[in-house]
Amino acid sequence: MTYEEYLDEVTTLMTEKYNLTDADAIKHVMRAQAADFFTLHDDHPEMRTQERAEQDCKTIFEQKNKSRPHVPPKRTEPFKK
Repeated sequence: MTYEEYLDEVTTLMTEKYNLTDADAIKHVMRAQAADFFTLHDDHPEMRTQERAEQDCKTIFEQKNKSRPHVPPKRTEPFKK
């Protein structure tokens, strides 16, 4: 598959496996692409397989969840002016 088809497949898998909206899945794939996650996929067509798309889908989703692992702690003291 072409590089663009591969990105589309990863995006589609994210919507199917993780119940994300199209917009959310696209956002996460675009962020991964901007972070050079798919650089080798562009250079090496043999990396663009269905099996690899499923692995990459899982990796991107797991990274997405690690980006905000917790809620910031609540302040116990009042703000000082």
